[in-house]
Amino acid sequence: MKEQARQIALEALGDELRYDGSPFISHADGTAAIVTDEIGLPESCAAAVYLHEAMRTGKEVDISGFPQDVRLMADGLNKISTIKPKDTRLEAENYKKLIVQYSTDPRVSVIKIADRLEVMRHLDIFPRLSREQKLMETLMLYMPLAHQLGLYNINSEFGDIYLRYSDPQQYRAITNKLKATEADRARLTEEFIEPLKKKLSEAGISYKLKVRTKSAWSIWRKMQVQKVPFERVYDVFAIRFIIDCEEDHKTEQDLCWKVYSYVTEEYEADPSRLRDWITTPRPSGYESLHITVRNKSGSYLEVQIRTARMDEEAENGQAAHWAYKGIKQEASTRKWLESVREALEHPLSVAPEEMPSPPDKEIFVFTPTGELRMLAAGASVLDFAFSIHSGLGARCCGGLVNGKAVQLREKLKTGDTVEILTRKDQRPSRSWLGWVVTSKARNKIKVELDADERKKASEGRELLERRLKNWKLEFPDGLQTEYMKSRKYSSVLSFMAAIDSGEVDVNDIKAFILERSKAREEAQPEHCVKEKPLQYDGGGDDILVLNARDVKGLDYKMAACCNPVFGDDVFGFVTRSAGIKIHRISCPNASRLLERYPYRIQKVVWQESTSTGDFLATLLITAETEPVLAGIMDVVSRFRVSVRSFNVNENKRNGTSEIVMRMLVPSSMELDKVISQVAALRHVLKVKRQ
Repeated sequence: MKEQARQIALEALGDELRYDGSPFISHADGTAAIVTDEIGLPESCAAAVYLHEAMRTGKEVDISGFPQDVRLMADGLNKISTIKPKDTRLEAENYKKLIVQYSTDPRVSVIKIADRLEVMRHLDIFPRLSREQKLMETLMLYMPLAHQLGLYNINSEFGDIYLRYSDPQQYRAITNKLKATEADRARLTEEFIEPLKKKLSEAGISYKLKVRTKSAWSIWRKMQVQKVPFERVYDVFAIRFIIDCEEDHKTEQDLCWKVYSYVTEEYEADPSRLRDWITTPRPSGYESLHITVRNKSGSYLEVQIRTARMDEEAENGQAAHWAYKGIKQEASTRKWLESVREALEHPLSVAPEEMPSPPDKEIFVFTPTGELRMLAAGASVLDFAFSIHSGLGARCCGGLVNGKAVQLREKLKTGDTVEILTRKDQRPSRSWLGWVVTSKARNKIKVELDADERKKASEGRELLERRLKNWKLEFPDGLQTEYMKSRKYSSVLSFMAAIDSGEVDVNDIKAFILERSKAREEAQPEHCVKEKPLQYDGGGDDILVLNARDVKGLDYKMAACCNPVFGDDVFGFVTRSAGIKIHRISCPNASRLLERYPYRIQKVVWQESTSTGDFLATLLITAETEPVLAGIMDVVSRFRVSVRSFNVNENKRNGTSEIVMRMLVPSSMELDKVISQVAALRHVLKVKRQ
């Protein structure tokens, strides 16, 4: 049946190709393999996959020779494939409900998840906008659906792929840290089981020991929810006992609790973290005993205890019945189908940290043509208009959100479809600055508003400088800031414009300068010792590390591929001829080095006090094509950094400039200050460390 369906699909698809040029039939083959080999569904489901791909081409396809359930599954998949967010304007929850409605056979939903998994595994072949849309759909729709059906392994894989594309640096850092600590986990596991081996053997308990490491996605979610770094996620891995025994409920329970007693006799347990899902299984049917114990060295370990049957269902969810019980047992098949239908129609109530959620700082909305746009959380219709085009934003007078007319300041949410309404006589108002949240909208509004104000400000500055020169007085930046704050001026532009308009009297500024000068003279002690200026010098290769064992006499150098800075999370790599190279843990080369050369990895830490040396760092600055160089250099001059090179490339197509600036910095803290201040400059859109 499967091969017959594949042949029909092959003929219907013909020479149709995927984005990377491979035959489109490879997508159907990959989906069918996931359906049968990984989830464990029968070949009839794989046949439905091929028939669906053949029918969606619109060609005449004869499927009358296939069983009715196969035809119904193919029809359900065809209906689901017609749902497009840009057509239906559905939010994720409604989209998911529609999938369930189309799944007259519950297996259709599972096959659709397999279809999406095959797409996500080849996400790099899709264009950027299509890739972003698929990432968001997977996060908002397919991950909750997979979790709901108990397909936990697939859900975790979805999460890892999402994180790898949405935040590659964070994904790389977490996976590299997992590789770097792999040997430590193996040692802890060996030390843990050693004192228990004899007890379990004498009790006649047959078991397998398995180490389960959390996925990068799960670790990242826990870091976000608990607001902790990687090192404070204590259940990064769990030691799992899988007990071999007959499938009798009482026997299984008794053996699990017996192993639990042996573990807690040997190690100190934390009763508050006991999770008894054997006595009371989760609504999904998940059964296991979880306990956190502390070993003799003070390390905390999560221990899971379950039988082989429980582990099979925990790994593959309800779908495990196909593989575990056997396809031919119709009663089991029927029971599983009923459980899937129940799960689809009655979503489980799960803890917030177990469910995926959209990024806290971003929302995703669609244009009327289905193009996906990413905006900051809290963005309004006006923010969306400026994200399309500055001219559209300047003339925006409202919008249609999901077909409903709304005002300019209407806040958007993920999944919305937005159409902008304009008026020729519309002009930006200063009040707009009070509720737009994106920097692009704010900058464009300021450009529109500030044309006249800039002219006034220029004339006001000229007037002030002329008067100060006549009076032979100075008005330094610090004093100017103090005066502006006392008069409630938030920007130099508005302050200088106020001087030109007469709102600020220059004689008042003169009186203020004289008053502050007098106050400083009165506060100055009679005998004042001039403080010696701070000297800051040192070589660029001076690396300050501690605990570098067995490497005495070797040279230390910063890796040119990632340019670590004092304070970065780093590790050392012992080279054959160049001593130790220090890499950032998020370095693009870190994964390869940690995996291929673990014996040459050296643990290093920075000294507690800052270095007297400088470190090379590179910043990539994206700015609008405006005179921003002077502002950037002004910011840099305020900190203990030294610019080594400065390169500007103008992109005329989108009206931006790419600025690559290489500098010497004393620490990551000082570098963060520079990045923060440069990012706050007018016309600067993005600052990124390379």
